Amino acid sequence: MVRRRTGILTIGLLLLLAACGGGGGGGGDGGGTGASKPTALAQLGQGEGQVDLVAWAGYVEDGSTDPKVDWVTPFEKKTGCNVNTTIGNTSDEMVTLMKTGKYDGVSASGDATLRLIAAGDVSPVNVDLVPNYKDVFDGLKDKPHNTADGVNYGVPHGRGANLLMWRSDVVKQAPDSWGVVFDPNSPYKGKVTAYDSPIYIADAAVYLKATKPELGITNPYELDDRQLQAAVDLLKTQRSIIGEYWSDYTKEVAAFTSRNSVVGTTWQVIANLLQGEKVPVGVTLPKEGATGWSDTWMISSKAAHPNCMYQWMDWIVSPNANAQVAEYFGEAPANRLSCQETADKNHCATFHADDEAYFSRVAYWTTPVKNCGDSRGSVCKDYSEWVRAWTEIKG
Repeated sequence: MVRRRTGILTIGLLLLLAACGGGGGGGGDGGGTGASKPTALAQLGQGEGQVDLVAWAGYVEDGSTDPKVDWVTPFEKKTGCNVNTTIGNTSDEMVTLMKTGKYDGVSASGDATLRLIAAGDVSPVNVDLVPNYKDVFDGLKDKPHNTADGVNYGVPHGRGANLLMWRSDVVKQAPDSWGVVFDPNSPYKGKVTAYDSPIYIADAAVYLKATKPELGITNPYELDDRQLQAAVDLLKTQRSIIGEYWSDYTKEVAAFTSRNSVVGTTWQVIANLLQGEKVPVGVTLPKEGATGWSDTWMISSKAAHPNCMYQWMDWIVSPNANAQVAEYFGEAPANRLSCQETADKNHCATFHADDEAYFSRVAYWTTPVKNCGDSRGSVCKDYSEWVRAWTEIKG
């Protein structure tokens, strides 16, 4: 991701973010507005017998989805911490769930992490209590979405790109550009799909960055009024060819299976599931680049089971478990040693695990804030304004 703001997130930015609010469950009074700031666990104690998680589908598998896919049961046997999981279908939903204080931790993407930090809903993480952290790829550590003022707020889980997918029996010529989902004269009108979230505005910004250089977009999450309006206009035009939006991954699986959708944005895990069911789909990272995720396991500032949560964070980033989840979900693992543990020995090469040049083309989800991070100052549109824009786009 091209960024001019190279330093880690500052407390000033966190306070600004808290003051801006988040929309869709973001914002709150927590540690960002005068309450005592959450602190990291000083030492690991006895496990509490359970851990309650909010996670993306495919991140916490216990064999119930597929008997052959289970990295939860070995963890439970090793630690005595029973795992309870609530699936978060979107980052907004995850933020809302974490604000209840009922969960110990969350697998948060970058469009949720800053809101959780700013609101005081998560605590710093003492990485000395996570032995496997030392083997996490340097390219995932100390990033603006998981670190504030030099303090770590989580353990990297993995990363990947939001890809372009199409049914190869319908879209005969493999596309290499996002233009196929933005063309108002698309032959696939009514069969185009897109991710149902305000953060999808960044996908339009990525495309405009490459195709409309006169807009001066350098970061798809740092959009001033003119740039945001251009993205909104593009998405309003796209609205006329959209058949349906998706946020629940099972919805997109069903849509591509039935041919209700034939082209649109996707996650690799969705393509994997479809290909496993013999649905003919292709996927690519388009030439304009893409948005993507670099997910982080974060601990709630109200965690009832902090010791089990720390054990979970260490387990999920351990070489074998991290290899399993990376292969199942379809992403690059966080732990560099996981590349020796994958069943497919080419997995890390396929998903560019240590390829920073590849990931420089991926703009990780990041919470938009008013501070543009450059000479423009605080004129960029924050997430609450993206939420309002998305409501306007969808009508």
